[in-house]
Amino acid sequence: MLPNEVTHQVMVGNVPVGGGAPCAVQSMLNLPLSEVEENLAQIERVAQAGCDIIRIAIPHATDLDYFEQICTRSVLPVVADIHFNAALAVAAVENGVDKLRINPGNIGSRARVERVAHAARAHGVPIRVGVNSGSLSREMLERYGGPTAEALAQSALEEVAVLESVGFEDIV
Repeated sequence: MLPNEVTHQVMVGNVPVGGGAPCAVQSMLNLPLSEVEENLAQIERVAQAGCDIIRIAIPHATDLDYFEQICTRSVLPVVADIHFNAALAVAAVENGVDKLRINPGNIGSRARVERVAHAARAHGVPIRVGVNSGSLSREMLERYGGPTAEALAQSALEEVAVLESVGFEDIV
């Protein structure tokens, strides 16, 4: 993107992101999801401190019930941070998440990424493509000789291209 380009705005719950919206502050929970009340209290505290969006990792399918409870009672829009499991991403969408965060290289095949995109589009949920060295596919690591800046950028661009290829545009 060129410096003068206007970004596409997406809504994360009631919080606008991109497209000239003010910067939104995001934080992440650091407790096991099974501690529902403690997580909700933590969300309240960060909201009072000025946080706009909360991110929650969903490591296992057994956490989905807790996630849904937190999601429905949260005072902030909720982002589901998903690693290695397209089914968890789809379940998070079906349980009321406001945004997904997926990493290229670890959701799985193109078909799995497309499945996540279709579910997110059907529920009006934006997707953030989050890239870090741990999320690079083996192919990217081999192509670029390790977790280089070029590998990170190319990985993100390829994931965005998959999302766009199925008509998904609410990308952060």
